Amino acid sequence: MKRISVAPRSRQGGVVLIFALIILVIMMIGAVALLRSMNASVLSAGNLAFHQDLVNQGEQAVSTVLTEFKNAGAPLSGVYTADMVAANYKSTALPVNAQGIPLVLLGNNTTFSAVGTPANDITGATPDVTIRYVIDRLCSVTGEASISTCVQSTGLPTGGTANRNTAVAPPSATVYRLTVRISGPRNTQAFVQSSFTVPD
Repeated sequence: MKRISVAPRSRQGGVVLIFALIILVIMMIGAVALLRSMNASVLSAGNLAFHQDLVNQGEQAVSTVLTEFKNAGAPLSGVYTADMVAANYKSTALPVNAQGIPLVLLGNNTTFSAVGTPANDITGATPDVTIRYVIDRLCSVTGEASISTCVQSTGLPTGGTANRNTAVAPPSATVYRLTVRISGPRNTQAFVQSSFTVPD
């Protein structure tokens, strides 16, 4: 009788299973990272949309305030040489931060009340949007504006002649700064700033 030798069965070490599990874990981590990235992108896009909406509403406030300032209605009534808290108006330049925003708009109502009236705040397109503004004259002192104490813009000489000696002196206009802070949902804030001149 002939003996048949059978080779012993090799035991599987489970190496393939371990590699498959490692690859599965890596894929799960990638999926979680992708999901978090998408959530961050959606949140960022939402915040940008809120911010853009606030800027648009602020532009409307700028137009309204400039029209009132131009018409010199109450409480300003064309008098720009003195501070007027009731009109959110300061006859001297306000201290600003590194971005040029007046510090009174960055504080609370108590800080703002020194130069403006919180009751002048404008309600935006929705009740959760509040628009606050302040106007300051870019001068170092109160009183009449002058070239030595104020930032001024001058026009071209008039008189219809090329001779500068006989030309009429150019009119001067003092520069004013209007800064608007728009506060909206999710603690979103936007600032809009505009400068304009008023003839002296």
